[in-house]
Amino acid sequence: MESGTFLSAAEAAEYGEFKRTRREAEIAVSLHKLIMDASRRETDRHMLKSACDSVRKLYSYGVLVSPVSVAAAKRNLQDTEAYVVALVGGTGETLLPVKKYEAKKAVGQGARELRLILCYSALKAGNLGYLRREVRRVKRTARKLPLAVSLEDHSLSEDEVALGVRAACEGGADAVCVRGEVNLVLRALRVSAGKIRVDASNVENAEQMRALLKAGASLITTDCADRISEEMYRMAREEAGQIGTVVLPLPEHELQETDAPQ
Repeated sequence: MESGTFLSAAEAAEYGEFKRTRREAEIAVSLHKLIMDASRRETDRHMLKSACDSVRKLYSYGVLVSPVSVAAAKRNLQDTEAYVVALVGGTGETLLPVKKYEAKKAVGQGARELRLILCYSALKAGNLGYLRREVRRVKRTARKLPLAVSLEDHSLSEDEVALGVRAACEGGADAVCVRGEVNLVLRALRVSAGKIRVDASNVENAEQMRALLKAGASLITTDCADRISEEMYRMAREEAGQIGTVVLPLPEHELQETDAPQ
């Protein structure tokens, strides 16, 4: 027969409430690491406002937008600490002077962080020198603002992502953002050796987010922030509800007294 201390129904309920409260505090910290993705071409002003409203409600890190939406996002998030993250670089094949101009305009309109799309043909060709130069010059344009390098395209292999991480480190970037796959996050962390932040994108659910954060991702980009939040709180309630009669192990000296022959 298992020895232990049985909690009463009232004590179990109190313990469950404690666990739920602690879990919700952990969830709030996780939600602060979310970047709401509003950078898609189909994002209109109503979709942008909805994304910014989610950022406000969840106290998230910020919102990712295309250059044309920076000023509007700034207005929607005024009086908050949220970051407007501007995605610059077009398709990636944009000329470097154009990328620099786009970055400069985004900074002037109120972006607090930039995410640069690298030249994919240079990535495919393994042209580290060009990639490094591209990062360095856009970083110089960004001045003191954080610059993240986007390595999220699904056509990039793991080795090409690693090359992009190396270019980001050597070019002076502050972060990289890879696809939401644990192996890519781990590879980026190894290549960067702690020199820059590693973020993940295209995250669709709470379990995926939990796995990526556990692997070492710092920030998570998603267009499903509200759904992820709901899933997290639902799991917290379910975990708390599963606590019925809880058995706590007896201290060792009490176990010895219990096991002693009468």
